[in-house]
Amino acid sequence: MQPRIILDSAKFSLTIDRLCHQLIENHSDFNNTALIGVQPRGVELANRIANRLNKITGKKILYGKLDVTFYRDDFRRGHKLHAPQDMDIPFVIEGKKVVLIDDVLYTGRTIRAALDALLDFGRPSDVELLVLVDRRFTRQLPIQPDYVGKTIDSLASENVRVDWKETDGKDGIWLLTPDEKKKP
Repeated sequence: MQPRIILDSAKFSLTIDRLCHQLIENHSDFNNTALIGVQPRGVELANRIANRLNKITGKKILYGKLDVTFYRDDFRRGHKLHAPQDMDIPFVIEGKKVVLIDDVLYTGRTIRAALDALLDFGRPSDVELLVLVDRRFTRQLPIQPDYVGKTIDSLASENVRVDWKETDGKDGIWLLTPDEKKKP
């Protein structure tokens, strides 16, 4: 079975623009708002969103990167060694509206870890979640996104792969079965 494309490059770009406009509707001037990308792949989306918002609004929007490696509930489980990623939040989040950004929302465990990690930087007044893909029927924790690029129904055995032009050569989102290892 061939990988199924969820979003091609053109729809991918439109989806990011739509998410940016939804953020503008809810945060208008972004004076008290910060965008924080969740490492590793949420940072790719957060970079795109931040750059696009800077162009649209003409403002420099607060942007940071959050590593959740040591906050994960599976940190000391299994044989796989977890390697920490860059963490860069060069501003105070106390009292700010924070938009956490990740590429795929699956079980909710990464976002739970991100919320724990975020509290080490202060207490935001509000936290919202923006995801590119919501796998809505696979949640293990009661976490729901505020902004969604694309909602899909998939089997737990399937995998969602997000390709980024900057790292993978082209933009696209694919649904893969367990036996599909090659890139389309």
